[in-house]
Amino acid sequence: MGMWASLDAMWEMPAEKRIFGAVLLFSWTVYLWETFLAQRQRRIYKTTTHVPPELGQIMDSETFEKSRLYQLDKSTFSFWSGLYSEIEGTLILLFGGIPYLWRLSGRFCGYAGFGPEYEITQSLVFLLLATLFSALTGLPWSLYNTFVIEEKHGFNQQTLGFFMKDAVKKFIVTQCILLPVSSLLLYIIKIGGDYFFIYAWLFTLVVSLVLVTIYADYIAPLFDKFTPLPEGKLKQEIEVMAKSIDFPLTKVYVVEGSKRSSHSNAYFYGFFKNKRIVLFDTLLEEYSVLNKDILEESGMEPRKDGEGDSEEIKAKVKNKKQGCKNEEVLAVLGHELGHWKLGHTVKNIIISQVLSFCLTVLSRRFEFQADAFAKKLGKAKDLYSALIKLNKDNLGFPVSDWLFSMWHYSHPPLLERLQALENSKQD
Repeated sequence: MGMWASLDAMWEMPAEKRIFGAVLLFSWTVYLWETFLAQRQRRIYKTTTHVPPELGQIMDSETFEKSRLYQLDKSTFSFWSGLYSEIEGTLILLFGGIPYLWRLSGRFCGYAGFGPEYEITQSLVFLLLATLFSALTGLPWSLYNTFVIEEKHGFNQQTLGFFMKDAVKKFIVTQCILLPVSSLLLYIIKIGGDYFFIYAWLFTLVVSLVLVTIYADYIAPLFDKFTPLPEGKLKQEIEVMAKSIDFPLTKVYVVEGSKRSSHSNAYFYGFFKNKRIVLFDTLLEEYSVLNKDILEESGMEPRKDGEGDSEEIKAKVKNKKQGCKNEEVLAVLGHELGHWKLGHTVKNIIISQVLSFCLTVLSRRFEFQADAFAKKLGKAKDLYSALIKLNKDNLGFPVSDWLFSMWHYSHPPLLERLQALENSKQD
């Protein structure tokens, strides 16, 4: 009876209070569900202290322990930062933080001569103040993550000055994109009539496609240096592989990701007949500045890019090589090109307009399909070893709680991918 009485009382409240209560209830429900999943995975990190037998041949105990401790630290950080974010959002709602920012933006418009009647202008000022507040409150967490957790586990390559300069630049670039787009969106909503939501959805879809198109060429270079991959065997083999599947490759770049982190990655971008491939320098065994000491010992010349490394990049000496051999890089690219050949990019754009959980489920399926495509290219053995190296370099933990993995991981766990590739290797 008590529960039904509470529900009846809630429905007797004014509409705005019901909406307010529903928003808070939904927010905390999602947070508690995410926390429950995270605690399941955290239990895995705590209790799985030895390399599982099925991984004994591919992972040594030292790497396993390093990855376990790294993921445990990240999990702890995620718990506290998530709790802070949820409490902050609740307090903002309870104590009228949003109405206060709205009134403040209105007063600012009046002081600046815009006139409080200009609702779109006031909305943009409100958005600017809200994003500024979010950036400032999130800054301490970002600093802690970069200079405590990532630094502790050997991934951070940034100085404090470079980090702050990067943060300011990101905020400015974000506002340069967000404010004009938001003003157009608000105008569409204002003149859209009864079907404004359809026009708004179409507008956001077009903006998303435009940003995907221009990001790598015009936005990413503001933060990282992209250089063409030098002529040589690797570039020739990439071009041959792309041609074999009719991938319209125009350029291959190396991005200097090592000035921020030692994590590695590779991706392609571009629409229609203008595709480019981007390789992180940390992915390339013979190109990464993180292997500089080993290159010098072996008599090889490290790359010289003229950048002010002493100002922006910490001189981090590694006691082991990082990155993949050319054959393994090609195998990783075979997987990425599989996403293109199988139409996963377009499918992801369509699915992302529907439901994020469905996207996660299908993304896992796409990863297996892209691995299978790399097998058809004869890259199963090299992809197998590349996945192990990338997992080792990035201190990925190979053991996952099934429910946490199903909800969060867009890529299947390492062991599942290796088992699928192992069958192909034996064949």
